[in-house]
Amino acid sequence: MSEIKVYHIEDIMDMLPHRYPFLLLDRLEVEEVGAKGVGTKNVTMNEEFFQGHFPGNPVMPGVLQVEAMAQTAGAIVVSADPDYKNSKKSVLFMSIDGVKFRKPVKPGDQLKMHVEKIRERRNVYVFKGQSMVDGQIVSEAEFTAMIVG
Repeated sequence: MSEIKVYHIEDIMDMLPHRYPFLLLDRLEVEEVGAKGVGTKNVTMNEEFFQGHFPGNPVMPGVLQVEAMAQTAGAIVVSADPDYKNSKKSVLFMSIDGVKFRKPVKPGDQLKMHVEKIRERRNVYVFKGQSMVDGQIVSEAEFTAMIVG
């Protein structure tokens, strides 16, 4: 079994072009280089989307959960490049399939995005992802993305 490589926010910001308020990844653990890992998003009440989704009953939007899975996938792929700090690669969604939302994600939750590459052809990748809180699946999807740049 290979060693898990941990990346923190500074590294993630070198890997992804996203910035506040749209950077949805606080930590990355790569289990298999370029193919499998777990992203972490610490969900706080300070998130801008909670102002309108929903006042009095804050719930993280499902589309942002899928975006967090996609950012995790992109960071996993980009982290395989030893020169990722100088990379200008971006991840672009092509399709999203089989999305399911199972439980609400609330402030104080730690969202763990478990993402695995299931196919690759040139610069197009297909991933399977599951987002979890406290070991329970809250959302899942299969998505296709293109790495450009």
